[in-house]
This record gives sequence, C-alpha cells and structure tokens, in this order.
Amino acid sequence: MNASKRFAPDLTAAACPSREVLDHVTSRWGTLVLIILQEGTLRFGALRDRVGGVSEKMLAQTLQVLEYDGFVDRRVYAEIPPKVEYSLTPMGRELAAHLDALGRWIEANFARVQRARARRG
Repeated sequence: MNASKRFAPDLTAAACPSREVLDHVTSRWGTLVLIILQEGTLRFGALRDRVGGVSEKMLAQTLQVLEYDGFVDRRVYAEIPPKVEYSLTPMGRELAAHLDALGRWIEANFARVQRARARRG
C-alpha cells in the first residue's frame, strides 16, 4: 500500500503532519529562498546576499529543511575551498511558481493593505 492510500493530508487538522511542510514553505525565509532560486543555481553567499536580512544560520537551516522536503537540491563540489550550489528541484520549481504569484500579489496590493491598516489604526 502506498503512502497516499494510508494518509490523506488535511491541513486543517491539528495533527496533520503536512503542516510541517506548510511551515517550511510559508516561512518568510523559505518563501524568499524558493522565489529567488527560480532565477537559477546560486552559491550560499550569493543567495544570502539576495535574501536581504537573513542570518547565515537561518539561511542554512532554511536550506536544510527545503532540501529535506525535496524542494531544493544541494550540490557540493570537491574543491578547495569547497563549492556548494543550490537549485530548485522540479517539485521546487512547481511550488516556487505558486509562491512567486503570491509574492507578486502582495507587492501589487500592498497599498490596499496599508489603507486597511490605517483605517483600523
């Protein structure tokens, strides 16, 4: 029996293990990493520079969970100094497209959000 027949994900259920994936991909850093990696393969330093405000520790943790979940591929080259590159997997590209649409919506509608906030003081 495959996993999909044993377990039907339901994000609204408190004990649903798929919520962990939701946390990973909708965290501020997870979302930004996935959106940025749509542009192509990046080394750690370049990715850190693109994700404004993220610490090295937080970026490393974010990349680890996104790799664990199958969204990011980490490639290590046996060089001195070591070279590590990050890219999206096919599943990561699919997800990133959805997150990118969400990000673009937020940017396009931020003025509306600001007005709503101002009305509620």
